[in-house]
Amino acid sequence: MSINLKTQIRTKSHSQTHSVTRRQPILQCTYRFDSTNAIASAASMVNFNTADTINKSRADWQSSFAILASTVVSKQQQIIKSDHITVVNDHKTLDHMPIENNLSNPRTFVDLSPIPKHRLQLRVAYQGVSGAYSEAAARKAYPKCEAITCDQFEDAFKAVELWIADLAVLPIENSVGGSIHRNYDLLLHIHMVGEIQIPVHHCLLAMSHVRKEDLNRVISHPQALSQCEHTLTKLGLNVDRVAVDRTANAAKFIATNNLGDTAAIASAYAAKLYGLQILENGIQDECNNVTRFVILAREPISALTDRPFKTSIVFAHDKGTSVLFKVLSAFAFRNISLTKIESRPYQNKSLRFDDEDLGMTKHFEYLFYVDFEASMAEVRAQNALVDVQEYTSFLRVLGSYPMDMTPWCPSRGD
Repeated sequence: MSINLKTQIRTKSHSQTHSVTRRQPILQCTYRFDSTNAIASAASMVNFNTADTINKSRADWQSSFAILASTVVSKQQQIIKSDHITVVNDHKTLDHMPIENNLSNPRTFVDLSPIPKHRLQLRVAYQGVSGAYSEAAARKAYPKCEAITCDQFEDAFKAVELWIADLAVLPIENSVGGSIHRNYDLLLHIHMVGEIQIPVHHCLLAMSHVRKEDLNRVISHPQALSQCEHTLTKLGLNVDRVAVDRTANAAKFIATNNLGDTAAIASAYAAKLYGLQILENGIQDECNNVTRFVILAREPISALTDRPFKTSIVFAHDKGTSVLFKVLSAFAFRNISLTKIESRPYQNKSLRFDDEDLGMTKHFEYLFYVDFEASMAEVRAQNALVDVQEYTSFLRVLGSYPMDMTPWCPSRGD
């Protein structure tokens, strides 16, 4: 299924059957304390002010309560305490949040996005055309889903926001090419509910009658071209490299136009889908080439402790690099491993001017995205974020979700 967002928006604005009525957001906490005093105590520790949240957005509400309300503790959890640490960031203890045992049962991961009653399939949006690696990620996460192709990353995000899709799967980083910064900026407005890791296995594709000696050019996405540069040279393909917007689009373009002098770098699935032959299999220079995708939804899922979880946050600070050290130490002293830290310009606040030196001192402002290996259901993670909130001017929990623990083998050409 392919969507055109502009057409969808026009249709929605003129059709009552597709209209969405705006209502005041209703906050429902999955977990609750049985003790009123415990709530008041926890709220005071995270500087939570009910009056201040009246004008906050829905995401701000949910982020605040991710710290305050997700105090679920597994009976098997063991909290490591050290007698050698007496003061950390001016705190005499690493524990801030009260522990309650009488808690309601959280939702399981299978309750993440139930299929709507009026439909038979879950709709998952991705950027690209059929045969893209993003489609492979979507079908790995939800094998029976209805995959919705979108032209741009922003379109996939909007498809979820406008209820055209239930979920979106977007690439966030590659082990060779690094972070996809464009998608980090989208995470501020939606919830992360999962991750998928896909090994990248590039193939050289061409029409069935074409030989390598017939080729005059190779087309693919710029990242794919760079990831196969050395292998193409070793194969003796000193031909033109032409960049296109997507790997699967390169395969589709050759098949549609019956090009006999052009090859594409794409997946083996794209070759099968568009009727192309595989001239060379596994031509990526780095065999350990993996792309990490994130699953995005309108609502967050409940954090659990029955499996490895990862939590993603974003924060900003305005007091120099020493604050960043204090923020990171909140995780280090609790033995919480960080798996990713990424900085992005703070949109609309990219520069900060100091009053010193006649107001001429200026600094660049950044948002810091951090992934760490812990569930928001763990007290140590909650306590860490209490410290983080104390030293930051902005903090949001983007999501706490199960880690992708699926074993995989490095991509090889054999």
